[in-house]
Amino acid sequence: MKLYSKHHGIIEYQEEEVITFPKGLPGFEDLKKFILFTVEENNVFSMLHSIENTEIGLIVVSPFYVMDDYEFNLEDKEKDQLKIKREEEVLILSTVCVNNNVKKITTNLKAPIVINIKEHLGEQLILDKEKYLIKQPLLKEE
Repeated sequence: MKLYSKHHGIIEYQEEEVITFPKGLPGFEDLKKFILFTVEENNVFSMLHSIENTEIGLIVVSPFYVMDDYEFNLEDKEKDQLKIKREEEVLILSTVCVNNNVKKITTNLKAPIVINIKEHLGEQLILDKEKYLIKQPLLKEE
């Protein structure tokens, strides 16, 4: 299958690569199906791209790239909804807010995207942890 992305050209993907977000994502509740691919220019970043609206793609990064000790617990309800049975099935991502000034690029550690890579199910959670910021600087101060 092919996705015709405005910013990334033609992206080829297989049906089994589609990640379903039953609740959508905050702000995009009507979009349920996404694919994940690495940004060609920089393999630290990936793109979570809607296949239902070719205008919508979110730049994402592993929160562990920003904070080594990033952690939170999934509730049993969330594990059940995402059909998570083992920790190895889980991929955690955080959205990135880009800026022309590299020092002002931020990532949202308060609302991680949790994906069951085995079942291709995802959900964005809102954490109740004060230490995680919505606009966490991506780069550490030197």
